[in-house]
Amino acid sequence: MIQFFHWYHPGAIWNEFAEKAEHLKELGFTAAWLPPATKSSIGKKGRGYEVYDPYDLGEFDQKGGISTRYGTKEEYLKAIKKAHDFGISVYADIVLNHRMGGDEEENITVHKVNDEDRNEIISKPMGVSAFTKFTFPGRNKKYSNFVWDYHCFSGIDHVRKNGEKLQGIFKIHNEYGNKWTESVSHQFGNYDYLMGADIEYRNPIVVQEMKDWIKWYAETTQIDGMRLDALKHISSDFLKEWINYIKKEINPDCFILGEFWKDEAEKIVHFSDEMNDLISCFDAPLHYNFFKASTEDSKYDLTKILDGSFLEKKPMFSVSFVENHDTQKLQALESAVEDWFKPLAYAIILLIDKGYPCVFYPDVFGAEYTDTKDQEEVRIVMPKIEILPKLLKARHKYAYGEQINYFDHQNCIAWLRKGDHEHAGCMVMISNHDENYKEINLGKENANSIYIDFLEQRNDIIQTDENGKAIFHVNARSVSVWVKK
Repeated sequence: MIQFFHWYHPGAIWNEFAEKAEHLKELGFTAAWLPPATKSSIGKKGRGYEVYDPYDLGEFDQKGGISTRYGTKEEYLKAIKKAHDFGISVYADIVLNHRMGGDEEENITVHKVNDEDRNEIISKPMGVSAFTKFTFPGRNKKYSNFVWDYHCFSGIDHVRKNGEKLQGIFKIHNEYGNKWTESVSHQFGNYDYLMGADIEYRNPIVVQEMKDWIKWYAETTQIDGMRLDALKHISSDFLKEWINYIKKEINPDCFILGEFWKDEAEKIVHFSDEMNDLISCFDAPLHYNFFKASTEDSKYDLTKILDGSFLEKKPMFSVSFVENHDTQKLQALESAVEDWFKPLAYAIILLIDKGYPCVFYPDVFGAEYTDTKDQEEVRIVMPKIEILPKLLKARHKYAYGEQINYFDHQNCIAWLRKGDHEHAGCMVMISNHDENYKEINLGKENANSIYIDFLEQRNDIIQTDENGKAIFHVNARSVSVWVKK
């Protein structure tokens, strides 16, 4: 799949995606993850993660206009249809955690908690007012007449007391008590709260509304799957019920991918097991391996590149990636893989026999942007990876069949894909240091055969002997994909 956006993308993505759908098909993509289509609380400035009205996909004049950052509802639906015309599945980015930009203030009771330990209460209960009522006047009850109020939320980040604005994390008191739900990550004591007005999934009418909404969304847009944002913060009890509903009542084949961001694979495995294998998960630990390998250069031991990854533990449910909108430079989880290593990392996720690879928009098309860091404006250039189209083509043509690993040298690893009855297979080599080589026996069925580097990084023509053995080379800090001529 391709992640068809990045954090600093200027917008109008729906039309751009429709224009590029045929090209994406030619590159070998079979699915696209698109950014959130819902109206943001800050209008066209928002990225869609600041959800205001989930029923407004760029249709109503709310929060400063009709269009979202990415376009109108009509353009979104056209983009999805264009994807389907070219056999590309579309995964919608769905934000379940919070709402922002409430329409009306309510008088509520809250207590403040410690940011670093959300179970620690640091104020007495107090009466305040907060924007916890969402009536969506611009939509005027079209599609749903549901009104969100403080009974639908568990926490909020700013309130007013006696006219003074207070900021922090405030636990809302309602019929679900004054404690957070336990069925979330226990980072910071309890990680139920992330931002905005935090949705209370212990409220059955909220659960029903979210079922009604996703049915409307799926039927309206004809999406093929979804990427679920920020799952560390959402009740796993609710998620199981909601996803089972989707699979049983809406689309049994709906692909569901979760962002459960942990750098330890065991924690992702625990979550995946708890979810009864209903969803796939991003392999953040593998991304951090790539980041470490790129910064440590030749000191990094390539034989350990898959160690501790989610892919290693549960390959059937692992979505591997090199970079995303959270890890790119100047973002919250900045851990940008250095440019020289990206072709090597992509060779790994595209050409091994495990995982579902996700390719990042700037790595295909390039990106330039500016942002402020330490009160200074910083300009970032992300060049497209020139070799990536060939790696995608190599996946499509050669990455089939049994895999044999030659992970036997700290600075040079290789793996053989044996191919199948329709595809010839390939030998992949990567080096993070000097030019290197390996003697590989491809078996008698490949005796006296000529091999060339499909990526054209090397011009050698290699011939196997009568037993199918030959010495294969790779350039310094490079990748080669050796295929039978």
